[in-house]
Amino acid sequence: MSQPLTDATHLSERERECLELCRQAVEVCEWCADECAGRDGMTECVRHCRDVTDIASLHCKLLARGSAHREALAGLCATVCRECAEECRQHDHDHCRACAEVLTECAEVCEAMVK
Repeated sequence: MSQPLTDATHLSERERECLELCRQAVEVCEWCADECAGRDGMTECVRHCRDVTDIASLHCKLLARGSAHREALAGLCATVCRECAEECRQHDHDHCRACAEVLTECAEVCEAMVK
């Protein structure tokens, strides 16, 4: 059985942490978007969650293969995570609150990748 990428030695500690948080961001945004779909006034939340899911998924792939573009994408990932967290904070649903919490942490770690 192979090791998960979060244990991979080819990644730095910061990259492993970022990879794990991006994976969590994808998971929580999929849940949030699914819960918000079809609810009145939740269209923007769904759109933001889908943006995070797409960008964070791509960022995971670039991190895993050590792409030279992983740092550039980290900045974009941080931006979409912050925007989505801000949107989610406007709603009083468990999934939105959980989403905002994970995305805030993911944004911080992604920002650290570009510094």
